[in-house]
Order: sequence, then structure tokens, then C-alpha cells
Amino acid sequence: MTILYQSKRAVFGVFAAIVFAIGAGVAFADGLRQPKGRIVLTMSGKIGQANKEKDAVFDMAMLEALPQHSFTTRTPWYDRPVKFTGPLLSDLLAATKAQGVTINASAINDYTIRIPMADAEAHGIIVARLLDDQPMAVRDKGPLFVIYPFDSKAELRSSTYYERSIWQLKRMSIE
Repeated sequence: MTILYQSKRAVFGVFAAIVFAIGAGVAFADGLRQPKGRIVLTMSGKIGQANKEKDAVFDMAMLEALPQHSFTTRTPWYDRPVKFTGPLLSDLLAATKAQGVTINASAINDYTIRIPMADAEAHGIIVARLLDDQPMAVRDKGPLFVIYPFDSKAELRSSTYYERSIWQLKRMSIE
């Protein structure tokens, strides 16, 4: 009886995971939803999916609806390894049907950096919304932080990739 119960629980768990994955995808399959909360990210330029004129705008709930990924890494900005969680940059690019070679990423203070789109697939970049499982306030480099998994490859621990890790992200323009 116990084995049958555990087997039913396992099947239900797999079913629930499939339904969640399909539901998250459907939110973006027929176009981007309209944000209900404060807009935290605007994507523009060479995108094929918009929800506000020619731009794709996201509130935090829309970013949370994308598959979430986490990694722990050391950075120059924290004195210990920290955990970052959020959607993959590649998932955001796919959701907006971005077609280009460069991302011009801009922060709240108008700092802008160019990120090659190829980096998104090659390195598993996260648009982090959580730091150590907590939302990031503006004073803590939030609410969004483009972050590379620096500890995954020695080549990422260089000024080139540190400079591409932009915090307080507010806009990405695809060229």
C-alpha cells in the first residue's frame, strides 16, 4: 500500500511539474501579457514580440513566470559567494523573439554596456531578481542584475565579463 501511495505521489508530482511548465510557456506563446505591476524591464530594438507599442515591457510577475535558474558564484562586488536567481537571458530573448547580435543594456543611472547576444547561450547568463533568495532593492544592485556564472569558467573571471554584468538593469535594446 505504501509503495502504491508513493508511486501515485510521484506521478502527481511529475504531472504538476508538466502543467506548470506548460502554463508558464502559454503565458508567452500567444504574445506577451500586459504587465499588471510596475514595469521593471523594457526591451526594444530588433524584437518580434511586443506588448506596448514597439517595446516589450515586463513587471516582476512576468519575469517570475519564466523558468527560474540559480547559481552561486563569487563576484568582485560581494565578499563571499552569493546565490543569484532569475530567468536566463536567453529565455528573455526568446520570449521577445529578439533577432540581433548585440544587447545594449542600460541601468537606472544610465550606465550602458554592450553584451554580445552570443554570450546568452554560451554562458548561461541570468537576469537575477533574487540575491540569496531575497528580492534585490535598488540600493542592493536591484531590482535586476545581469550576472554571469563567474565560477563556471576561468575565462569569465575577467574585466570583460565583469563589465558586462550590469546591475540596476532597466532597459535592453537589441541591435
